[in-house]
Amino acid sequence: MQAFDLHAGLVATLDRSNVDTDQIIPKQFLKRIERTGFGEFLFFDWRFDEQHHPKPTFELNHPQFRGSSILVTRRNFGSGSSREHAVWALMDYGFRCVIAESFADIFYNNSFKNGLLPLVLSATNIQTIFDRVAHRPGYHLAVDLKQQSVRDDLGLNASFEVDPNRKHCLLHGLDDIELTLEHVAEIDRFERARGYSKVE
Repeated sequence: MQAFDLHAGLVATLDRSNVDTDQIIPKQFLKRIERTGFGEFLFFDWRFDEQHHPKPTFELNHPQFRGSSILVTRRNFGSGSSREHAVWALMDYGFRCVIAESFADIFYNNSFKNGLLPLVLSATNIQTIFDRVAHRPGYHLAVDLKQQSVRDDLGLNASFEVDPNRKHCLLHGLDDIELTLEHVAEIDRFERARGYSKVE
């Protein structure tokens, strides 16, 4: 899993609440078994018309958001079904961090397990970011997981909370298996004490 420490990137905004996983990645694109290739289908029904042409009114189709890696949105992002593909689609599109007022629990958990940082800020800070994006094309944020802060060059410096274990895993790029392997020596000692030899 790709580690996350300090990330500075272009910000895209999605001014919607209750964005569910079926809108993030519609069900017809869930047939592939690998984790890559989902980015082109991200927000498919919102991004494209019936002829698969980009809708100019949808935020992510705006030229100013091309190459963005931080998505800022409203409350309850990632609601609906528990599909992990929603996180894969966001990451494959190029996002490393999603900032929202709140997240659906399962999406929030899936994000950490796959290397995407779901970051909760207050409605006031979210609105400040929306306002600055609207008036300053090319607006960037710096997200510092180690210091648990979000900063810009206009004076914004907002702190956020994160579970210490999730923070450790994301800082070091550890998925559940890699986290377990950090304790392989202790596991081996435990198994030997029970009469089992180490499996090579």
